Amino acid sequence: MLSTSLIGGPLVYEGERGPGRGKHLVFLSGDHEYRSEETLPALARILAYHYGFKCTVLFTVDPASGSILPGNSNMPGLEALETADLMIVFLRFQAFPDEQMKHFVAYLERGGPVVGLRTATHAFNEIPAHSPYAKFNTRYEGTDYPFGFGHQVLGQTWVGHYGTNHQQSTRLETLPAGLSHPIFRGVKDAWVQSGGYVGKPVEAEVLALAQPLNGMSPDSPADPNKPPMPAAWTRTYAYGTEGQRARVFTSLYGASVDLLNEGYRRTLVNACLWALTMENEIMPDSPVALVGPYYPSKFSFGGYREQVKPEELAGWTSPIMPLDKPVAPIPKRR
Repeated sequence: MLSTSLIGGPLVYEGERGPGRGKHLVFLSGDHEYRSEETLPALARILAYHYGFKCTVLFTVDPASGSILPGNSNMPGLEALETADLMIVFLRFQAFPDEQMKHFVAYLERGGPVVGLRTATHAFNEIPAHSPYAKFNTRYEGTDYPFGFGHQVLGQTWVGHYGTNHQQSTRLETLPAGLSHPIFRGVKDAWVQSGGYVGKPVEAEVLALAQPLNGMSPDSPADPNKPPMPAAWTRTYAYGTEGQRARVFTSLYGASVDLLNEGYRRTLVNACLWALTMENEIMPDSPVALVGPYYPSKFSFGGYREQVKPEELAGWTSPIMPLDKPVAPIPKRR
């Protein structure tokens, strides 16, 4: 199998064999806390290596150095969405310039399927009011697109935390609707280190609930004061002029450390296959093993691996992330 990366450009993983051969997945990493810059390349490697997809991973980067800069509102390479069969979104409070944002919007206008993780419910914020894309802001109040991308596409905008993040982990409980759904085929013992989010999806089929735990281990007791909330769901969004609908899967979790749990990893792999209408390829024992060294950081606003360029993550064996890189606080938006 092969993996390629354009120096100074998008990170691309491409497998040679598997049911995904010939399909293109594009991953958008740009949050401030949950280390999407680690989650998404690791997930992309799994889907490329084990399933044969071409996976392009885009990051928010420092325009001066080309290094990954989490949360910075600059994502070169979004034109990759022109050939994408699936878009996986893990953004938070972005304000991309119009020349970048137009590619994101064009993808939605043609009805491409979407998988959204964690902060994607509040992917955009502070897009200027004069921009034609201001309505994608999570706090947009216009009646034409209330609460922006998160509400209109993923089924929920930012609501709030549910429990104490960093002190309470979360057990994911599959509902009866999920037990019969391809996305949860083979999923067992799903547990994530991310704290609870309030889940209030609209026009969605809820497949799993999140139970906050009083502790940071899978066997921590359930918080008796926090009954389960919606954690994962499917829905569709409208596009075109003839009532067409496109598939969407939303998960309120997905921090880099969450990917260490096989049950949660399988959920995300299955969700991508389902979004692509490839549910017949989902088997209970389909491969979901991590590919190459994976060293996820403890999620926080307080640090990320600094001075890492996308091309340093190329290939199947490069570490995600390089441990010799310094840890730095997320800078204020420039």
